[in-house]
Amino acid sequence: MGDQKKYSKVVERQMVRFYCSLNERDRRRYAAIEAGKLGHGGIQYISGLLRCDRKTIARGMNELNEEQELAKHCIRKSGEGKMKANGRTPNIKG
Repeated sequence: MGDQKKYSKVVERQMVRFYCSLNERDRRRYAAIEAGKLGHGGIQYISGLLRCDRKTIARGMNELNEEQELAKHCIRKSGEGKMKANGRTPNIKG
């Protein structure tokens, strides 16, 4: 791959900022998606850009290829989140 750049410096900075805002699981999956988009040399480039191990990217790729792995990990636990409407409407005077 050599000194060949894949993305501009502006895009690289955005990618790093976004990567740092993610949790661990989402970081490896994001890195895997970016590496996969680049094809040959992508893992090495993304690993250096995001400062993550190549094994981490490989693990993310494996997770993305396993549909069950993606489906079983929800951000919110069962029963959490927005409350359901109970059919009551507050008295609103206009």
